[in-house]
Amino acid sequence: MAGDATWIWGTHPVQAAWTNPDRRLLRLIGTSEALKTLTSLPDRPHPESLTRGEITQVLPEGALHQGLAALIRPLPERFVEDLAGDCADDSQALVVVLDRANDPHNIGAVLRSAAAFGARALILPRHHAPDVTGVMAKAACGALERVPLIQVPNISRALGTLKESGFWCVGLDGRADSDLPTLDLNGRTALVMGSEGDGLRRLTRETCDLLARIPMTSAVESLNLSNAAAIALYEIARRRTA
Repeated sequence: MAGDATWIWGTHPVQAAWTNPDRRLLRLIGTSEALKTLTSLPDRPHPESLTRGEITQVLPEGALHQGLAALIRPLPERFVEDLAGDCADDSQALVVVLDRANDPHNIGAVLRSAAAFGARALILPRHHAPDVTGVMAKAACGALERVPLIQVPNISRALGTLKESGFWCVGLDGRADSDLPTLDLNGRTALVMGSEGDGLRRLTRETCDLLARIPMTSAVESLNLSNAAAIALYEIARRRTA
């Protein structure tokens, strides 16, 4: 991810960043009404009160800012190896791995679902994923501050590291023989997903412990990545609480 500062906007993304002690904020701008929703915190920049029009001029074209925006620095880098320690006391730890994803809207939406269903991290390829942007943060609706994003140089090697930490790697593949709802989804699980068009890459597919599909009718060939992630994460959560 780029080391440069980036603007995020919208009520939930900015509020989540504002209250995240690990997130460095360089500027905070908002309307007088929007700024009232933020609790005063130490070590934060002094809020700048602007009109909606003035905020619009600062941000990229089309940004739906709801009267609130912040200029942020990237969070401290995290590594797959960190998950071994982070999940040492969590026998049901769940992480999401995206083999290929280049749409920040989709990644943000997957982050939101990951947060909703308790995933501990979202793992992305370092060279085939977009930088964190305001678009991604807006789609994530605050989850960018709650679910660690881990970028890796090689997805297959990352899966190997997860396996060494006791994770069972389940790849979603529309051509798989097994339906996701029929699997035993207890234990540490890495949900591995590919691109909408091409799916999982060969080596990623071969590295997974097993492949599963989301059962659906023949009316459509595939689901949007973020929709598939939400369904799969819900199914894993449902099975674990049944």
